[in-house]
Amino acid sequence: MLPAPRLLAGGFVMIESGRWHDGRLWFAHWGAGEVLAVDLMGQTEVVAAGRTSMGWALDWLPDGGLLVSGEDLALVQPDGSTRRYSEQGGNEVVVDPAGHVYVNGADFDFAGGGAPTPGWIRLVDPDGTTREVAGDIAFPNGMVVTPDGSTLVVAESFAGRLSAFDIGHDGSLSGRRTWAEGLGPDGIAIDAARGIWSQTADTFAHTRVESAPAGAVVRVLDGGEITHRVETDVPCFSCALGGPEGRHLFLLCNEFEGVDHLTAVQARRSARIYVTELPA
Repeated sequence: MLPAPRLLAGGFVMIESGRWHDGRLWFAHWGAGEVLAVDLMGQTEVVAAGRTSMGWALDWLPDGGLLVSGEDLALVQPDGSTRRYSEQGGNEVVVDPAGHVYVNGADFDFAGGGAPTPGWIRLVDPDGTTREVAGDIAFPNGMVVTPDGSTLVVAESFAGRLSAFDIGHDGSLSGRRTWAEGLGPDGIAIDAARGIWSQTADTFAHTRVESAPAGAVVRVLDGGEITHRVETDVPCFSCALGGPEGRHLFLLCNEFEGVDHLTAVQARRSARIYVTELPA
């Protein structure tokens, strides 16, 4: 068990897609339409416009351009304005070291209670065109790429697993396999030693056991071995690694009472970020 996390910042509507970039944690402020950044002292700044909708994410191109996903995929310009990068948006976006841009999603209305359909991962080319590179994903959520750029891992939230794919030179995905099962994955993060930090399933939201923690994140290796664990008093929707030597684990936490109560939860502005330090 890692040391108990400390509160870094709070008072947010809903928060997701944590990414460490340029000395700060950047994240999507859902319900407020902002991209925010917070430093290790808890000082928060609006750094770009986000999306007014729920379910969007961010990542950077190799040249430093900020991509914001959503109904489409937008590139944030140096002056803060945006231009459309692709008509293809997504729930999550990740860019690999070679510059391949991946978005994922599912073609049903989650917030509206629509019947689930299999999700997908699509590769977005620099000219904005797309092609599907993986399908039959059980509600795709967070995605990470291993440090060497060889493997993409996606969180399949409805299946409770992490699935891995080999990345081809042309950005294609193949060799699908299970990285780990028995989790409750949403936003995920990967460290330099290929350990993935993911939400677990043994939380109150999944088990309805009163003694279960509200939130819990574990570090899981390829094959399913769990090496570390940290718990929070609010469900954790996303995690990120950063800070000096990458030894800070950031936990982006939101209350959640189901889609029927989403408006009330957002009005409370109870979302918060916790941070804990990893062992050397």
